[in-house]
Amino acid sequence: MAMIELHQVTKRFRRQEVLKGIDLEIARGDRVALVGSNGAGKTTLIRCLLGEYNCGGEVRVDGKAPRAHRTEVLRQVGFVPQISPPLKMPVGQLIRFSAGVCESDPERMFEVADRLGLDARRIRHQPFNRLSGGMKQKLLIAIALGRKCELLVLDEPAANLDPEARHTFFNLLAERKDEAAMIISSHRLDEVASLVNRVVEMDQGRIVLDDHVADDVSMTSLLRGRVELVRPSDAFASTIREWGFEAKEGGLVWEGRVAGPDRLRFLGVLSRYAALLKGIHLEEVDDG
Repeated sequence: MAMIELHQVTKRFRRQEVLKGIDLEIARGDRVALVGSNGAGKTTLIRCLLGEYNCGGEVRVDGKAPRAHRTEVLRQVGFVPQISPPLKMPVGQLIRFSAGVCESDPERMFEVADRLGLDARRIRHQPFNRLSGGMKQKLLIAIALGRKCELLVLDEPAANLDPEARHTFFNLLAERKDEAAMIISSHRLDEVASLVNRVVEMDQGRIVLDDHVADDVSMTSLLRGRVELVRPSDAFASTIREWGFEAKEGGLVWEGRVAGPDRLRFLGVLSRYAALLKGIHLEEVDDG
């Protein structure tokens, strides 16, 4: 039996039909990129899957209907939303509450936060809604990946993460890739292409593509990068520093590291400065 089963799922908001007969099955070990432009229906589909919406058709998570058995289903799901909820709960209390709901060890969530570069114990008394965007994202990922679950649903999960945290996040996903099903939603395939083994594309409430893809790139790989410019540029310097790169030779050369699954995203950023580029070199290195 598939971990997720959707049969002829429909959803309408007043006169607008947002989901138009979705058929989809996802098994454990499937890492699915759910892609499509804004308004394609991705978030609505996720909310139906989590039992937040009533919908037409049939939705099953491990054989259970999420709407009728919401508590049982949510215990099996690690969810990272695209927009952080406006919670005023202190960080430590939020971790303990989340761990209690899914009968997990809160220490595991603190440990995952540490790996992502967030000292959750130090900020345990701070309200969640007072944290920066990046801190909120790290904490939500720590709560999702620090619990025992068989389904990970990640909506633009790495959008606010710094490059080092993104590399750690990819390593955390790699540790779960054989035991859990994953749905990673994004409006751009290049953001998630190297993380997945299947692509499901939505357009105007329908699935227009469902295809398995090559799984050749290691989720834990790390690349040494060197970028050479024809002339220094303050704008380029500001952008490349966000990736942790450092200037050499008066700003004509930049060196740093890129997580393997981020290579397409990194090259996309460099493409904005095509006229400045003299050379690009990426080489896989041992992350030791």
